[in-house]
Amino acid sequence: MTVFEELKRRGLIAQMTNEEKIKEKLESEKVTFYIGFDATADSLHVGHFLQLMVMSHLQRAGHRPIALLGTGTTMVGDPTGKTDMRKMLTKEEINHNAQCFQRQMSRFVDFSEGNAKILRNGDWLLNLNYLDFLRDVGVHFSVNRMLTAECFKTRLERGLSFLEFNYMLMQSYDFLRLFEDEGCTMELGGDDQWSNIINGVDLVRRVKGEEVYGMTFTLLTTKEGKKMGKTEKGAVWLDAEKTSPYDFFQYWRNVDDADVINCLKLITFVPIEEIEAMEHWEGSELNKAKEILAYEVTKLVHGKEEADKALAAAKALFSAGSDDANMPTTVLTDADFADGSIGITELLVKCGLAKSKGEGRRLIVQGGISVDDEKVGDPMAAFTQTLIGEKGLIIKKGKKVFHKVTL
Repeated sequence: MTVFEELKRRGLIAQMTNEEKIKEKLESEKVTFYIGFDATADSLHVGHFLQLMVMSHLQRAGHRPIALLGTGTTMVGDPTGKTDMRKMLTKEEINHNAQCFQRQMSRFVDFSEGNAKILRNGDWLLNLNYLDFLRDVGVHFSVNRMLTAECFKTRLERGLSFLEFNYMLMQSYDFLRLFEDEGCTMELGGDDQWSNIINGVDLVRRVKGEEVYGMTFTLLTTKEGKKMGKTEKGAVWLDAEKTSPYDFFQYWRNVDDADVINCLKLITFVPIEEIEAMEHWEGSELNKAKEILAYEVTKLVHGKEEADKALAAAKALFSAGSDDANMPTTVLTDADFADGSIGITELLVKCGLAKSKGEGRRLIVQGGISVDDEKVGDPMAAFTQTLIGEKGLIIKKGKKVFHKVTL
């Protein structure tokens, strides 16, 4: 099976500018391709992970990835999928975020000499002369055509700044520069990037008279079309300091039955034949599939040792409820207590199990909170510093979320 056939069979490919040519190039040439990552946070998240998996699949097949860090485009902000303008970041914040991305990417892509590159588009975008850019690049873009793109259409009613309107031109120019400087002939990205990608393909054709290609891959969504990678605590990050390996494991262990097979195809290297054999699994077998998914993804992101710990802790908790060694833990200080005690709703917020005291009260009233296996029925319940100090507490939210509290 070729890498193109594997990507198709796993359901990773969404759209292509020229399927026949892309298939031919991936099966007969060493292709240099790129994927862009805007440095909007200090860690990659689950949404980025699928893109890294695609890069890894293609690199394993002998192709050459370029990870393009958006130190220039992040100054503008991609309007795609956003109802409001993105938060403006400083150059220092963007460069810090890009450095964090670079460290994380090295777990998935081999950046040793000649195998792959990490570049920053700020190296060329930040030094551009605006009038020259308009004359050389802007002249090739039709405003009428740009306004038909989904990334702009969804924003026109709410308001689209002229700053953001330039984003498509900048991303397209990236492709032109990488074609000229690196021999890059293919741009990949999530399916929400289709409009930006096809405009980059068109710009290279207009300026250089050469054919390059674009391919998008499936977004990581539930069967209902909702993007995956969000919890009540926020995004599921690849940084262990922002989302612990245990929480990361638990996120995938708790995916819906309808989504587990698709996730195995998209974000693991489990052989596709094995995954297809799981498509007929039901009941307890699906729980086994979820365990495989959680273990494999955690191993890829955090390493085998952390995946082993998370698996052992999860099995112990589900069977005996006793092993809390690797459980997410919140350490309280004296400042968290008033008159030697802390209320349960405050404790839920402190541990990230509820966004507010009001949400914590609702969880308690609905019977969703237990402390040390005892159901909490009173939203006014409180726990003394002495009680917590003796052994700590284990808070259980619903059936599957466990959290330890210590001093």
